[in-house]
Amino acid sequence: MNRIFIYFLFLLCSLATQAQIVPKETEKTDPTLIENDSILSDTILLPEIIISKQKLSLEDKKQFLILQNRVYKTYPYAKLASERLVALKKGMSYLKTNKEKKKYFKIVEDYLTNEFEAKLKKLSRKQGQILVKLIHRQTGITTYDLVSDLKSGWKAFWANTTARIFDINLKTKYQPYEVNEDFLIETILVRAFESGRLQNQPPATPVNYDDLNEAWHTKASQLK
Repeated sequence: MNRIFIYFLFLLCSLATQAQIVPKETEKTDPTLIENDSILSDTILLPEIIISKQKLSLEDKKQFLILQNRVYKTYPYAKLASERLVALKKGMSYLKTNKEKKKYFKIVEDYLTNEFEAKLKKLSRKQGQILVKLIHRQTGITTYDLVSDLKSGWKAFWANTTARIFDINLKTKYQPYEVNEDFLIETILVRAFESGRLQNQPPATPVNYDDLNEAWHTKASQLK
């Protein structure tokens, strides 16, 4: 699975750079929440996030914290993808021949193999799913279409075929108004930006969080 995301980053990164994460402030730890043998160390007030009049169960809180951890870990890569896509297109605009472009890609790929492979190997299947969504949020383009546009439709097809083995669809879009998990991801991001936990990068398609929150409240009321 990690090869898919390494390959994707090969295409997008044109300059020597690393995803940056704002250092964590002092946080409480829940030692019962573990993913990939690492303890999730963030807590958050959940009742005003999950739309429900019922008291949240301990399991609901645990699942939200796990999702939060996945977003924290993958968002910097999606942010990087957006930044490097802009830089890549700019760099490619100065190249005239296919030979020059291929050489350019090769330099980038060699650098990123050393820079990101070890980090991306640590992504779990679920983190990979979140990363695909966040890449679409930040770039406005699915991972599948990015690979297709920057390499070829054939390579995109095989990349997605491989990804589906790990239950990851590179064509997945970020849909916070339709998918509850995406709404929760947007909630996590908004709060992380406000607290300084993550560096804010505007999404390709602006999201009005107040409208989004109201839309989900409306959906919840209609289900009662």
